[in-house]
Amino acid sequence: MAMEIPYRRDISFEYGRLEPVAPGVRRIVARNPGPFTYKGTGTYVIGEGEVAVIDPGPDIAEHIDALLASLAGERVTHILVTHTHNDHSPGARPLKAATGAPTYGFGPHAGGRRGEIGPEAGGDWDFAPDIVVADGDTIEGGKWRVEAVHTPGHTSNHLCFAWPEAGILFSGDHVMGWSTSVIAPPDGNMADYMASLDKLLTRSDSVYWPTHGPSITEPARHVRAFIAHRREREAGIVECLKSGCDTVDSIVQRLYVNLNPTLLGAAGRSVLAHLVDLIDRDIVATDVAPPTPQARYLLRHISRT
Repeated sequence: MAMEIPYRRDISFEYGRLEPVAPGVRRIVARNPGPFTYKGTGTYVIGEGEVAVIDPGPDIAEHIDALLASLAGERVTHILVTHTHNDHSPGARPLKAATGAPTYGFGPHAGGRRGEIGPEAGGDWDFAPDIVVADGDTIEGGKWRVEAVHTPGHTSNHLCFAWPEAGILFSGDHVMGWSTSVIAPPDGNMADYMASLDKLLTRSDSVYWPTHGPSITEPARHVRAFIAHRREREAGIVECLKSGCDTVDSIVQRLYVNLNPTLLGAAGRSVLAHLVDLIDRDIVATDVAPPTPQARYLLRHISRT
């Protein structure tokens, strides 16, 4: 029997208001709700007096103005970015302009091409961190110290930020409570994503605060359920190939019954990510390089007729 994902979808907040959510942590939610952002992007502030902002969010004047007004009398010393999707990093530009704080991130956007339409918010091609941080690097300011945890998969430049003294991991889009993450090639990589989930199981964080949705209070259980879900999805794709479903669209139709039509594109990209991983492991073959959503796929031990 498949492990059920313990989804957490109840979240209480007020748009435009910076609210305490944990000791030393405040959050303000941007008004950009949608099928991939849930209620909106949650921008976190850690510390008091001298503070860091994690994921400034989209460049929406209402959001940035409300954040700055809420921090009147305090000084933003660091701007931390988990990854370069348009619902996470563009707000760093106006926030930096207003505060002078440097930006921190793994690197610029690397997925696809500028202007390319994807299943999510798209890439922020204009963001480049002032200070590049790698896995294990520490960032200090005020009375806090966070550690960068490189978690590629959703994007190649995805970082989580751990605050060890508080037992908190700011998990970005890598692990969310309300939904699974979209893994969309070419920048999204299923093998990397699975390895990054395994990596989190070696850690001792007590609670995750994702950029979208509520906290995850049983993180190890949640991560194990995500791993089981992806393995089950892979097995389903293999069964589809055995039964003659040899395209991304036919596999999506078989596996994602009654899916919201707005999510079909994302489902297709996740299926493609699984197929790319299966190809890399010599389980699946295709005659198109690199693999595309339009290609045909088959198991290596089954020949075409």
